[in-house]
Amino acid sequence: MDVLQYPLATEKAIRSIESDNIITFIVDKRSSKNLIKKAFEEKFKVKVDDVSTVITSKSVKKAYIKLKKEFNALDIATQLGLM
Repeated sequence: MDVLQYPLATEKAIRSIESDNIITFIVDKRSSKNLIKKAFEEKFKVKVDDVSTVITSKSVKKAYIKLKKEFNALDIATQLGLM
């Protein structure tokens, strides 16, 4: 199971990267918050402060991943090619 599927690059997602240090990812529907946190930390070598999830009306699970203050979401977004 691939937990992190792809990052979201909508206007709202980009705004939250810049203002709130939050990266939005589409994740596997069966994955838990702890599994998402662990996968993100291992993949990008950062520390995650909080993970919030929501399942959309199209049955897609979004994870809002808030990084700890010492890490910058903008750096991760640049690595992913979002910025």
